[in-house]
Amino acid sequence: MLRIILGRIGSFAITLFAASAVVFVLLEVLPGDPAAILLGTNARPDTLAALRHQLGIDRSLILQYFGWVGGMLTGDFGGSLTYGVPVADLIADRLAITLPLAGLAIVISTSLSIFLGVMAAKHQDGPVDRWVMGFAQLGIAVPDFWIGLLLILLFSSTLHWFSAGGWSGWSSEPGQAFKGLLLPAVALAIPQAGVLTRVTRSAVLDVLQEDFIRTARAKGLDHNAALWRHAVPNALFPVVTIIGLQFSFLAAGAVLVENVFSLPGLGRLAYLALAQRDLVVLRDAVMLFAAMVILANFIVDLLYLLLDPRVRART
Repeated sequence: MLRIILGRIGSFAITLFAASAVVFVLLEVLPGDPAAILLGTNARPDTLAALRHQLGIDRSLILQYFGWVGGMLTGDFGGSLTYGVPVADLIADRLAITLPLAGLAIVISTSLSIFLGVMAAKHQDGPVDRWVMGFAQLGIAVPDFWIGLLLILLFSSTLHWFSAGGWSGWSSEPGQAFKGLLLPAVALAIPQAGVLTRVTRSAVLDVLQEDFIRTARAKGLDHNAALWRHAVPNALFPVVTIIGLQFSFLAAGAVLVENVFSLPGLGRLAYLALAQRDLVVLRDAVMLFAAMVILANFIVDLLYLLLDPRVRART
């Protein structure tokens, strides 16, 4: 078991290293000189040279890459020229919004999809199944930022239950801070719930055809007990895997949803850094998004390994 876990940790480290290389290369091929963009086309050559030296872009790409990776490993994320503060401080402030937002979205999507998926499997080919599958298809088809706009139109502009945007911060009343994250979390959760509902329904239906379910029913166990006590726990293994994969979509959706709701999270920070050509902030923010996605999949992989003995037997 220890050998398997160490192998997973090695794969995690290699994937993280590969992701950092891809992020670095992709941002390096962006057109334009960051120093010239920041200072303007009329800047003096010596001023441009000084800024290039400050940014570290006057060195070779290999030295720039390893300097960047080494800085992140030691907690030095560099400084933002746009904001004039260390990038680590910017990211720490933004993560206090983005991480609770992503966590709340995962809780909503998982709870909703497991309930709806089980109900659809229980009432296969019936009206409930058709309504649930219609919801799932709608969730898959409609992008999260459009759902966010509809939620603002309904709950903010029409019913006046929620604010249309902005965030009061955790330093104020926690209930208001949580309320400010609820609509964005729902906007992020619905598309993911659409995918997860279909997966849950298919997994439950597959398990209901297994011999141990028929044996349990033959021994006198009623349908509901067999469904919730035996079918659902065994059907959750593929659902757990999909939850880990969905974290990448949550990270991508956070960029758009945070802008729709004017949330000062990590996604909005990355968007503004791209618009302002602040490559130091942009590179660190994108790398952090990639690291969170890789870490989420690593944790799900370990959970799958611990929960399913069949996986351990094959590895």
